[in-house]
Formats: sequence, structure tokens, C-alpha cells
Amino acid sequence: MCGIVGLVADEFQVLELIEALEKLEYRGYDSAGVAFLKDGSVKVYKNKGKVGMLRESLAASLSELTSTGIAHTRWATHGEPNDVNAHPHLDCSSKISVVHNGIIENFRQLKARLKEIGHNFVSDTDTEVIPHLIEEYYNGELLEAVRKALLRLEGSYAIAVVHADHPGVIVAARKGSPLVVGKGDCCTVLASDLTPLLRYTRDVIFLEDGEVALLKRNEVKVFGIDGLERTKSYNTINWSYESAQKSGYKYFMLKEINEEPQCIVSVLAGRVSSGKVILEEISQLEGVLKDSQTLKVVACGTSYHSALVFKHFVENNSDLTVDVDVSSEFRYRKPHIKPGEILVAVSQSGETADTLESIRLASRCGAKILSLTNVVGSTITRESDCVLYLNAGPEISVAATKSYLSQLILLYLLGLKIVELRGNWNEKSNELLDKILRLPEVFENVLKRSEVVESIARKYKNYRHFMYIGRGYGYPTALEGALKLKEISYIHATAYPAGELKHGPIAMLGPEFPVFAIAPGDSLVMKMKSNIIECKSRNAKIVAITNDANHEIEEVVDDVIFVNTTAEELYPILMTPVIQLFAYFVADNLGLDPDKPRNLAKSVTVE
Repeated sequence: MCGIVGLVADEFQVLELIEALEKLEYRGYDSAGVAFLKDGSVKVYKNKGKVGMLRESLAASLSELTSTGIAHTRWATHGEPNDVNAHPHLDCSSKISVVHNGIIENFRQLKARLKEIGHNFVSDTDTEVIPHLIEEYYNGELLEAVRKALLRLEGSYAIAVVHADHPGVIVAARKGSPLVVGKGDCCTVLASDLTPLLRYTRDVIFLEDGEVALLKRNEVKVFGIDGLERTKSYNTINWSYESAQKSGYKYFMLKEINEEPQCIVSVLAGRVSSGKVILEEISQLEGVLKDSQTLKVVACGTSYHSALVFKHFVENNSDLTVDVDVSSEFRYRKPHIKPGEILVAVSQSGETADTLESIRLASRCGAKILSLTNVVGSTITRESDCVLYLNAGPEISVAATKSYLSQLILLYLLGLKIVELRGNWNEKSNELLDKILRLPEVFENVLKRSEVVESIARKYKNYRHFMYIGRGYGYPTALEGALKLKEISYIHATAYPAGELKHGPIAMLGPEFPVFAIAPGDSLVMKMKSNIIECKSRNAKIVAITNDANHEIEEVVDDVIFVNTTAEELYPILMTPVIQLFAYFVADNLGLDPDKPRNLAKSVTVE
């Protein structure tokens, strides 16, 4: 991931590709590159770092004229950020160049087969198999070669392809990763988002999954993966440049919440096969995970809350004890760590200072480090023995949304792998894995209820205090909901296990101190209902999230938000967008900018 642009015209300066790429910088990335046709060959320039560095390295060529070019900003998923792994990638003949967003799940198998028949690879990426596959099928027809190569790919992709022997032609395709094409005056253009297109045209086609586009100077044709041409209608875009950056959403936070179904797909890609969890990255630790008595986890903030869900899940489904610590506390005590034990570190950025110091402490004690992070090449990944990447893509808004969800999904997969390794796998495990695989569609249904969440948020926006409560799996969700509300709306929000109310917190409740109850119809629903009644008897207003089979809760609450019914263990996932949207809509209705909350930074690199 993350950004693609492409342009076909009679002629244009290479500078235009760089300028188009700069319009995608808001998406976040770690390397950049460009490929353009010149004098019968493909010229490729790429480097680790920002587009500005690419512009500098291309200084002598920016004014060169070409008819065909593609460019890319990469968010590393396979292979560390460096010049070699940056896109575009070439085939053996150096005539075919490809840029790619997404994840090719079966790239290892494809790469092994291609090597057997003589192909040479230079990068660690999954993307590089694509130009080599196209090379295998190419016999003079680029569109057909690309189509045949796509049939071999498993996973998600948005790609753009150029060939030295086909000036004035770009072939593009998508499956699970966005791609937009447009036709301007004497040119055609494509991008992974609308912003680069607005300079050339307002008339665009949004490619659907399984569609392949053929771009020439004055025409765009769209085909199915079966090779049959499709009739497509152009959409006229009237968004401003700023709106286009956010795909029409008012703020990045809302955009990123709505990207969560795709995040689930990205996390799962290549990690489930034949009803089993496949985590090749941790193979060297499987023996320890199988035999250990205790697993230690360190994290901060939102990551800490996802780790608490992991603790509940593993302990409820296996015989392994999971100890979860806030990193800033763990690093200043003397944890009892034995050589060879595993410490799991959870960090969105991979640069969280307290978590980094915690793994250094554990390493000095002889522990093996397993980290979960979203940033390839970050400091924590370099100091870990094994790494599981979230594959959430860049997250612009300071408040963690899709990265939190991706942490949850990946931790559930790790939990199921532990269950399998320790011999605790059963029919329930099969059912949970099946439900996880179906989550993207279910998530879409939850997001469709955002209007209900917004109306309730508007009703409660002027309260200055909120108490979140939950039990079991609901307690970490309550913690995360309270954190989201306080960090972007500046409303004082606190969270407690519902059973702790009478040990002090209930004294705060009253008409001006509402309660947000995490109350699915699970094994603790009756206990939770009693706690809600306790709050109600103190004249506190009650907002509840529950599942759509638990309508009894309406009798004891003032407002309710329903999510789909699922397994008890998985409610933290389905309730994630609700707690995020509630905080977002409260902040937005207060006139605040949820993307840039005061006093906060995206990556906490100091104590």
C-alpha cells in the first residue's frame, strides 16, 4: 500500500507524475517511485523516503517528455522500506513495470514456481511476482497477459501496468483495493484516490472488484476478469481538493472508520487456510507458546485495551495465563522473566517509547520478543524476534480507529493459534474462526447504523461527564470507548467494570452524569442488566450497545444502539465502530476537529 497514479497522453513532463503523487502524500507512506516510457524502454526511479527525495533524484529528468507513466507511494507490508522494495517493480526483461496496492496471499508459492522456471527476483515484496507472471503470459497482447496473470493471484490488489513495447497504454485492475480512472481532454488518468485526477478531469469511473481497465490517450475500456467488455458510466465529481483527499468524508477519522471492513480483509489475507490459522512469522516461537505457563503482554493506550481483550480470549479458550501490563509501568519494575519466555509487544507505530524500553528490558532478561505493529521497519520491529504486521495501511487521524480494529483481529488469530498449539482446539474454535472470516460483511451492516449513533451523540453532546461500564469482554471495550470520547471531545469519561459500581464510582452518578453501558446478550447479560438498573435508580441517563437479539435491554435504558448478534467472544470487534462513531459525532457536533485532538501526537516517542 498505499498510493497509485498513472497518466497517458500525447506527451507530458515526468514532473506531472511527481506532482500527482504528491497529492497522495496525506495517505502516509515510506517509499516512492515512478516508471515512464522513453525511447523504447521503461525508466524506473525509486527510493526510500518522501516524494520530495524522489523529485530531487529525478531533477535532471523532470522536464523529459513521455506519453505513458505510473507512480507509487508504498506503505510497506512485505519487506522493509528500502530502495529495492519500493515500487515500481520490473520483470526479467525490464520491459514490464507494475505498481501495486494490497497483499498477494499466495506470492510465496508463485515466487517459488517462477524461480523454478528461471525468473530472477531482487526484492522481498509480494508485488514482484506480478510483472514476472505477466511476462510468462505475454505474447504481444498486454491486456490478455495481465488478465491471465490476475487469475493466478489470491488476495487483494489494485495494479497499474506499463510495457516498453506499448507506449500510450496502461492496464489497470482492482480486487479489494480502490482504483479510479478518468478521461480528460486528450489524456486518461488513474489513481487510488480522486485527488490526483481533479487536475485533469471531473468525470471518473470507480472500478469494481474483478474489473480490468485499458487506458489509451483518448479512451478507457473496462473488462471483466473473464475478458468480456463492460459498459460503465462516468460519475461527475464536484468535491473540493480537500474533500477529495478524504474521499468525500468530512474528516479522516470518519473515513478511516469506514475503511475498517477492508482492514479486516487485509489482516486476514494469507493468515487463514483450510480452517486453520497460518502465522508463518511466529513459527520459531511455536514450541514456547505450546509449553509456556504464562505469556506476558505490554502495550499503551488503545493497544493496551486490545491486549486486555486478548487476555480474556486466550484464558477463556486455553490453559495459558496471560499477564497484560501498561508499558510505562512494566519498564519501571522488576518483572519475573525467565530466559526463553515470550513477551508480546503491541504498538501501532512501532515507535512507542515505553513499549520499546519494555522489550529492551525483557530482552536483557533473555525473553523472546513477539511484536504486533503497523509500520514495517519501525524500531520495535527491528528489535523483535518475530513480527506480526497489522496491514491496516496508514492512519492519518491521531485517534486510533482502524489500527485498533486490526490489532483486535490479529490478536484473535494469535489467540486461536495458541489454542491450536496447546491442544485446546474444538468445534467452538472452528465456529469462531468461521465468524471472524465473515466479519467484513457483518461490519458493513454495523456501519450502516451510523445515523442512529449520530442522533444519540447529538442528544448527549452537552454533558460534561460520562461513565462507561462493562463486564467480561465488555470491560476493555468500555475502556476504549471512554478513551475515544475524552481524547477527541474533551469530555471527562471514565470506565469501570460494572461490578465495581458500588465500590465507589456509583457515588458520581446523577442526572448530569450519564452512563454508556456495553451490554451484549452474553453470559453476563443479567448481571449487566442489574448494574444498569442500579445506575438508573440514581437518575442517570443510560446509553447501551447490545446485539439485535437482546431487545429486553430497552426496558431499562434511555437509548440503545444495536449490532449484529455474534459469538460472545467477538462482541469487542462489532462494538468497535459504534464507540468510535459515538465519540466522533459528539466531537463533530461540538465543532471540534477529531483528526487533531489537542495535546496529542500520533506516535508517542517520549515518556
